[in-house]
Amino acid sequence: MGSLRERLGPKVYLDANFFIYVLEAVEPWARVAREVLGALDRGELAAVTSELSLAECLVKPMELGRSEVTEAYLEFLQNRRFLAIGPVSREILIEAAHLRGLSRIKLPDAIHAATALQKGCSSFLTNDDRLKIEGIEVLRWQALETFMFPGES
Repeated sequence: MGSLRERLGPKVYLDANFFIYVLEAVEPWARVAREVLGALDRGELAAVTSELSLAECLVKPMELGRSEVTEAYLEFLQNRRFLAIGPVSREILIEAAHLRGLSRIKLPDAIHAATALQKGCSSFLTNDDRLKIEGIEVLRWQALETFMFPGES
């Protein structure tokens, strides 16, 4: 297994699916997400996400009336030693509009990308195959799993 810092760089952007995989144990990605969480907790990596991730994560549990899952997201998605939560500020929204104008990505993706750029992330972990961000390596979960657990699949 390779070093996550070596693969992701010193600061990784985590979109909403990371938190869903960790807190709801969504397979097949929960194992990789727990490894990333462990590296963050040990201080081997720093991570950033947007306040937007909280809203994205809360939709399904609220729709299904799963208050315990809603509470878990509210507790977890806060600024902490290993995770910075970027606000959806006017500056982020202007940059998101600029990114949309350049690439026609969806507004939520543009907000995530603008936050990652503003916070100086070296990589962006997602399962969105269409996302491309100039200046940041966009890494898919499958690629990270292959890196971390070579020979398994």
